[in-house]
Amino acid sequence: MGEVYSNFMRSLLSSEFTISGEIDPPKDANRAAVEEQVKHLKDHVVAANVTDNPIGDVIMNTLAPCVIMQELGLEAIYQATCRDRNRIALQSDIIGAAALGIKNVLALTGDHTKMGNHPQAKPVFDLDSVLLTQTLRRLREGENMAGEKLEHPPKVHIGVGLSPGVEPLEPEIIKLEKKIEAGAEFVQTQCIYDEKVLERLKEATAHLDIPILPGIAPLRSVGMAKFMQANVPGISIPEEMLAKLEKSKDLTETAIDIAAELIAAVKDYGFPGVHIMPVGMDRYVGEMIARSGVRR
Repeated sequence: MGEVYSNFMRSLLSSEFTISGEIDPPKDANRAAVEEQVKHLKDHVVAANVTDNPIGDVIMNTLAPCVIMQELGLEAIYQATCRDRNRIALQSDIIGAAALGIKNVLALTGDHTKMGNHPQAKPVFDLDSVLLTQTLRRLREGENMAGEKLEHPPKVHIGVGLSPGVEPLEPEIIKLEKKIEAGAEFVQTQCIYDEKVLERLKEATAHLDIPILPGIAPLRSVGMAKFMQANVPGISIPEEMLAKLEKSKDLTETAIDIAAELIAAVKDYGFPGVHIMPVGMDRYVGEMIARSGVRR
């Protein structure tokens, strides 16, 4: 590990249990929607991701919320996906983000356009997440993909994604190894609800020297849980968790309790931190963390 640029990476490299959050940009130009999420998160997480047109839906460009949140005192993790941009645009975006003070980038392939509200859009996928990771490292080292030298390279830390619930898991781990070789410095995973998946992830990545933050997202309703289980590859929700939601007389309280239990489980399994995706429950993130006991 070379020079450390961000508070987020500094925390990951320490013995502190590191918590990252996530900002969901609005579908319009409503800056206040970003500010409201930042208000609820900034006292509880070290940094927060900003999603990049997830599932191909059109939302506010990732860079704008990153700049807004850093103005308000919350460090940003800029998500860059290969779906909508070729290598020229991706390199240009990263250089511009670094010039605006962004110090963390999450390199993702991105969901296919057929999943979103513009299924007729033409996907790009000029690069994949491994090549994008490699490109980010090359830019940081002072050279673009054309071999041109950069006098002021973008000083950013490189993160990647992982889907620990997919079957079989081995190809996913092999791809992660390639990402690490390409320059990845931290990992954030897809949502995990089953402790068996946490255990399997811990065993499968024991040989890897990289901080991994399992993803947690509160289950706001029975419908959300069943939809995710049926439609999101790699998501498995234990029957007892579904039963708890079905019997709940206060879904908000139950969602907070389940999230807190999962956060505690992440720490118990020895992971260095957790990535919390609030999915509209930003105001309750502090309570989720408090009930988990991870910061006592």
